[in-house]
Amino acid sequence: MENRNPSVYIIAEAGVNHNGRIETAKELIDVAATAGADAVKFQTFRAKQVISRFAPKADYQKETTTAEESQLAMVQRLELDEGAHRMLMEHCRSRNIELISTPFDTDSVDLLVRGLGLRCIKIPSGEITNGPYLLHIAETGRPVILSTGMSSLAEIETALGVLAFGYLSGRAEPSLENFRAAYCSKDGQALLQKRVTLLHCTTEYPAPFAEANLKAIHTMRKAFGLPVGLSDHTVGIAVPIAAVALGAVVIEKHFTLDRNLSGPDHKASLEPDELKAMISAIRQVEAALGNGLKIPTPAELKNRAIVRKSLVAAKRICRGERLLPEHITSKRPGTGMSPMMYWEMLGKEARNDYDEDTVI
Repeated sequence: MENRNPSVYIIAEAGVNHNGRIETAKELIDVAATAGADAVKFQTFRAKQVISRFAPKADYQKETTTAEESQLAMVQRLELDEGAHRMLMEHCRSRNIELISTPFDTDSVDLLVRGLGLRCIKIPSGEITNGPYLLHIAETGRPVILSTGMSSLAEIETALGVLAFGYLSGRAEPSLENFRAAYCSKDGQALLQKRVTLLHCTTEYPAPFAEANLKAIHTMRKAFGLPVGLSDHTVGIAVPIAAVALGAVVIEKHFTLDRNLSGPDHKASLEPDELKAMISAIRQVEAALGNGLKIPTPAELKNRAIVRKSLVAAKRICRGERLLPEHITSKRPGTGMSPMMYWEMLGKEARNDYDEDTVI
């Protein structure tokens, strides 16, 4: 993403939890804005362009929707038209929160970029091998957030090659060879660095904690040299908070008005109070990470003299007396000579008279 904010960018993922109702979608925007999210994200699609009438539902979708309804019919109910998108954009402006959406087809890409002028596009995990779709997005020149669920490093690299090729806008014909060349080129890498953020993701709803694999954030950052965040599908807020501690620069998390609503994604989503708690905790962790320099902080400096110790007289010492171990001990406060000088002082003559507990 261009002009990255140095703080963690938090995307409240409304997805299709509006259940096809524009008023519900507006309520979700209100919740995200009140919770302090940087952006609220929806999904943009033309169901018949994305799903065949023979496509089965995922297991989690079967559990949260009627068994007789096809995946196509389920998704068609959740489709938002251009007018609805414009209303959502206007409502986001009024709440000072960025609107992001995930397009699932090229017509939807055009709507978001050319129709609405969104500054950035979110690419879902399921499209990471959809070369023509990736190329279409890259040719718009927009920055992208690329989710990598279900992917290997090799698949991610190939997708990045398509994006680099599209960003370069060269005259070469699209091919795996030319995608690879674009990825390896200096200009291609520069454009990826400027425009691409990767999201680690486990594509299951909810995702098992044992499969969250947060250490992959480090692996991806090292492999590609790109900023990496997390699209989280686990239950609760512990995993995204931990991801921030591991250096995630973007957090995306599903939320809903009520987990008991009917629909495919509500059960794996946070409710409003949980979203607010997650964002608050992320900001606290973000502040706690600091700058990495191991030096005393301003708050510590005022306590240092109080909690550290100094060399003091263990008993009455007369001027000129040779200092022996029984003469010197260390006690608070730390306003005198450091106890690290203990051995240097042994054997020396006392320069003054010292009462017991007097700082030497």
